[in-house]
Amino acid sequence: MNRKISLSLLKLCVLLNIYATTCPLPTCNETLPDNTDQASFIDQIAHLEGVSNLTVLKTDNFIDKCVFFIEQPLDHNNITKGVFKQRVFVSHKGFDRPTVLVTEGYGAAYGANVRYTNELADLFNTNLIIVEHRYFLESTPVPRNWEYLTAENSANDLHRIFSVLKTIYPQKWISTGVSKGGQTTIIYQTFFPNDMDIAVPYVGPLNRGVEDGRHEIFLRELVGSSQDRATIQAFQLEILKRRSKLMPLFAAHCNERKFEFRTSLDEIYDLSVLEYPFTHWQYGTTIDKIPALTASDEELFNQFIAVSSPRYFQDFSTIESFFVQAERELGYYGYDLEPFAAFLTIKSDKGYLKKIVVPKDADVTFDKTLYDNICAYLEKEDPHMIFIYGEYDPWSATAADVSVNMKNKQNIIVAYVPQGSHNATIRKLPNDLQKRVIDTITKWIE
Repeated sequence: MNRKISLSLLKLCVLLNIYATTCPLPTCNETLPDNTDQASFIDQIAHLEGVSNLTVLKTDNFIDKCVFFIEQPLDHNNITKGVFKQRVFVSHKGFDRPTVLVTEGYGAAYGANVRYTNELADLFNTNLIIVEHRYFLESTPVPRNWEYLTAENSANDLHRIFSVLKTIYPQKWISTGVSKGGQTTIIYQTFFPNDMDIAVPYVGPLNRGVEDGRHEIFLRELVGSSQDRATIQAFQLEILKRRSKLMPLFAAHCNERKFEFRTSLDEIYDLSVLEYPFTHWQYGTTIDKIPALTASDEELFNQFIAVSSPRYFQDFSTIESFFVQAERELGYYGYDLEPFAAFLTIKSDKGYLKKIVVPKDADVTFDKTLYDNICAYLEKEDPHMIFIYGEYDPWSATAADVSVNMKNKQNIIVAYVPQGSHNATIRKLPNDLQKRVIDTITKWIE
């Protein structure tokens, strides 16, 4: 969820595009016979309502693959506000196969990778559809009016795409997403509970505030061992105590990479130190990576930057649309300042998201309605949903089973990877729990 990994993923997505070879229609040099499976697949996609700019892609894991754009209203409640085009990738196994719908929370350039597949699509031999989230990469409206970047509109985007593609893929559908994509899966299920047969959100948090409050408790009292937590806190304190020696290295690091910030470098230094434990646990950094407190300035600095880069707090980000959503209704996390108060230049983290990373032209205020609606839905209903989390992932502090009362549910399963990070998957679950999850989906998908 946090910006550091998201930026890395977006860079990777750009690189992965290199591996996708395309043949835009109708300018392909080789004309496929009308009776081939690929001709049938492409022809059916091309004639769907709202589809344009269809391009054939190569794939190692599916029979056929393409990418196209579909026209969407900016505001599904008022179609007179205009339209934009949303990018969709379709990887085809068969019209008689189930379909996995990836409710991406960010950009989806990785979908062009010739080798790309998805855990659920691989496990259950399904078609795979990836929908790039509105306001990210190629699915960004021009002009970028933040008013229409809402959870409800994103759910309606998915509902329209499902309604169109369901006409050619009539079998069972599974929605899924990772991190913010997992949030999007939950949101879609809440707004359109009758669309999907199954929903499997991975590591998707349910936050109830911009600085939710539960993440700080998790990091301070619950994650890892008491010794692990003490080691991390001691490391943070040492980084703060050596500020005068490490700040030149910090400044040089930022200058070399041309980072721009809206506040002082001292404040960015503080925030990067406070961010350290969240990122450490989120991505599964091991405690033995942390140098001894007697280590050299360079050793301490290198570990600090490797885990908690100030890149996170840049004024400009390719995922700034996410921060608008976090500030408006998805929520986020705050920091525990108390153990470090004597060494910090900042006195509070209140409102840091809007101050540091939310675009200046986005006038947004947090509204808890989305959180309340999701919790009410999960408390009242019993959909076919399986939530996957990592035990040590700080986002599990606001996991579905923490946020709502889901006792006595026959269908909802909440599964944790022991000591798992934000990279939790079904295949990383303990064998008995993995079997339960796979067997349950198999039963539901038949």
